[in-house]
This record gives sequence, structure tokens and C-alpha cells, in this order.
Amino acid sequence: MASPALRNPSLLIHLHHHHPRRLATAILPQTILSLLSSSLRTPTFRAHSTSAQTRPLPTDNARTGRSGSLSSPPVQPDFSEKIDVNPPKGTRDFPPEDMRLRNWLFNNFKEVSQVYGFEEVDFPVLESEALFIRKGGEEIRDQLYCFEDRGNRRVALRPELTPSLARLVIQKGKSVALPLKWFAVGQCWRYERMTRGRRREHYQWNMDIIGIPDVTAEAELISSIVTFFKRIGITASDVGFKVSSRKVLQEVLRRYSVPDHLFGRVCVIIDKLEKIPIDDVKKELRSAELSEEVVEELLQILSVKSLVKLEEKLGTVGEALADLKQLFSLAEKYGYSEWIQFDASVVRGLAYYTGIVFEGFDREGKLRAICGGGRYDHLLSTFGGDDIPACGFGFGDAVVVELLKEKGLLPEVSPQVENIVCSLDQDLQGAAAAVASVLRQKGQSVDLVLENKPLKWVFKRAARINAQRLILVGNAEWQKGMVGVKILSSGEQYEVKVDELE
Repeated sequence: MASPALRNPSLLIHLHHHHPRRLATAILPQTILSLLSSSLRTPTFRAHSTSAQTRPLPTDNARTGRSGSLSSPPVQPDFSEKIDVNPPKGTRDFPPEDMRLRNWLFNNFKEVSQVYGFEEVDFPVLESEALFIRKGGEEIRDQLYCFEDRGNRRVALRPELTPSLARLVIQKGKSVALPLKWFAVGQCWRYERMTRGRRREHYQWNMDIIGIPDVTAEAELISSIVTFFKRIGITASDVGFKVSSRKVLQEVLRRYSVPDHLFGRVCVIIDKLEKIPIDDVKKELRSAELSEEVVEELLQILSVKSLVKLEEKLGTVGEALADLKQLFSLAEKYGYSEWIQFDASVVRGLAYYTGIVFEGFDREGKLRAICGGGRYDHLLSTFGGDDIPACGFGFGDAVVVELLKEKGLLPEVSPQVENIVCSLDQDLQGAAAAVASVLRQKGQSVDLVLENKPLKWVFKRAARINAQRLILVGNAEWQKGMVGVKILSSGEQYEVKVDELE
């Protein structure tokens, strides 16, 4: 028969805390651990679907179910074995050479944004899960990294930046003057199938204009992306923008009296046109309560690739055509007409877009969309705020790096240090540190050799970090208050007083 402790877990916990010796003699230690762990609630962290039925995760992560449920205790690591040195699947390390490239890319993002008069903002990587649970059918719902924290709050790692932006705009309210021109570069997380240029974490450059109802805002945003591409060596023969308007789709659905509440679902299905077979698209549209006649008419409209043909289909009356004509006219004024083309099939997969939408694509068709965005005039009201006209775009870091590799345009960003300082005697290490401090206080970068190394090693080090000059601290020079200087590019050498070092 089981002992009283085994029949009564609460008694077991009492013994564990107050009478450990009695507990040790009552049952085996492993049994204690098992019973104690089953009495404790340990929240776990994993990605999962927020829909009614939990979808199975891919085979690389077999554990499923809602986090926060009772779970077995974590497996204790065996410290005698080597750990897996690779980062979690779908994520990246950034060693110095990759970090230099990332900084180069981010600096271009930021400099272009600032040239266009945008101000930088940022938001928490961890947000309320409710911020991203919007209309049904969106792919993003099933890609959230979300869990329950210790305060029983449902939270998620942000999969995109726009909802956070909307939250901040509502929070600031009338304390900020419109229009707002904000940009951000932040890390985002999506649990999805990985392809070339698509990871489970990525950094995203966003530019958003809040408070401008006119298409001039979209024209400005596309201009900024074109400027970025030109800065990094990408031309209109490499990349283009497919442009359309969600109002095109709205006008077609209204002709056939399709209910407004189906609009978002239809957009999500149409966004799959180049991702799944056309028969599957038709099947999904029919399952969204669209008749065969509407499905065929809709697909005909979505195949249109020119504004002239769109006008033949829709007529001259309507906001969709007027907006698109204005955008293409502005593109001529900006000077980027060759970069953009009309494509009625572009609707974007997120439900909150309301007007002009656009996607950047590589003309060889080897990569997924490079960037995308559009107008989202009604997003703020879904979070309880007042609707304010808004538009913006998101631009991921991974795809553009793949594009640069494809075009042979990936820059070699080498380390760069202005000075390398070395003592010629171990006793002069402190003197070398003093020289390094003088230069650093003047704003110069200094790599101080911290060990007593031969000059051959120092010259190799200087070449590796691209140092501009070598400063040597030797006995004879130091006694005169001077140091030796060698300009590494020319080989020029001279002595200079320490306080005259520039």
C-alpha cells in the first residue's frame, strides 16, 4: 500500500519544506521530484496557433498545445556533453563581419529616412498578443511566437511593426501634431516555413506617414525606397514595384453585392495567387461564399496589367482608378516611372490595408517580395482609437541581402581603426595606455596592444583591422615625452610629442 505521503501530495510538499529527513526515508528521491513537479504550474514558451483548433507544428518542434498549461519539469542539461553551437532554427548570429554588413544596411535605411524628413521611433519586441489578433484568415495569426507570462497575460513577440506604431499613435493622441512621419528598424518574429530570404526572425525597416489622406503620401514612400535602392547599387532593371489598389477589388465585389465582411477574407485568398495553384485559389474563393460568376469575373479583373484596360473594365468613375492615375502621374514627377507597373492582383495579405498597395520584386523572379506596403486608414479604430489616414511600408533585411548577393553588389565592409598603439617594452604598457587615452579623449579610435608582442605580430594586426597609423612607445622617445608614429599607407615615419598627437 502506498504511504500517506504518496496518497497526499500536499503532505508531501509539507514534508519537503519542513521535515526533509522524514521525507527522504518515506519515498525515493525520484518519486519526490515527480510528485512535486506535478503540483507546480510552469509556463512554457512556444509558438502556436491562436485559432480555435491548434495546428500541429513542423517536425522540428514536436511539442504542441497552449503555453501556460501544466507541463513536465525541464530536462536538466548534461554539462558533460557539448551544447549545440548553432542558434535556434530560423535565427542568426551576427559575428563581427556580419555585424558590419548589418550596420551598413541599417545606416542606409536610417540615412534615407532622415533625408526624407522622418523621425526614428521604436517599440517593445514583446507586445500584448491582442495587438496582433485581428480579422480571421490572416496567415500571421498562426505564425505568432506567443505565450502566457507569469502575470497570466497573453503576450507575443512582434511579427511586424505597424500595429505597435498604431498603438503608440493612439497613446500619444493629440499631444503630437499631424502629419507624423516616423520610421523604425526593429526585429520581428514569425514562426513560418523558411525559404530563401525568409527566416523566423528578421529585421524590418518601416516608414509610415500618419495624417495624409492623399496619394501624395504613397508616392513619397515609394520614392524613398527607390532612393535606397539607388544608394546600394540596385537599378530599375533589377527591381520593380507592382502597384494596385484594394478599392479595385471592393468595386468588383460591390457590383455583385458581395457582403463587406467578406472583403478581408477574399484579400487574403487573392494574396496567394502566385503561391498556390489557381484551382486552389478558386476553391478557396468559392468556400468564401463567392458564386462561380463572381470568382470568374474577379480573376479576370485581377489579370489586368494596365490602367487603360482597368478603365475598360471598371469605367472612368470610381476612387480606385483616380488614385492610381494620380500615383502614376506623381511617379513621373519624382522620376521613378520606370520602377513601377500596375498589377491588379497585388492586394497584400494583411487585412488592414484599405487603398493603394504595392510590392517590390526582383525582375528575375528568384526571390520573394522584397518589400511591401500601402494605405491603412482604418487600422487605429480596430484598437479603439479614432481613424486617421495612414500609409507605410515594411522592408526586411534578409531578402535584400540575398538580392545583393545575386547581383554581386554585396559590399566588403572591413573593420576600420584609426590608430594601433603598442609599447616596445613591457614596463611601458602603462605609458602606452596613457597615449591611447589621450587619443580616445580626442575622439579617435584606438586599438591598444595589451600584451608584449613582437613588431611582426603588431604589423599583421594593424593590417587586419585596417589601422591608419601605428604609434610606438619606446624608452628613448618616451624619456623625451615623445612617441614614434608610422603612417601605414605611405610608410612615412616621424616622432611627435604626446600632447601634440592629433
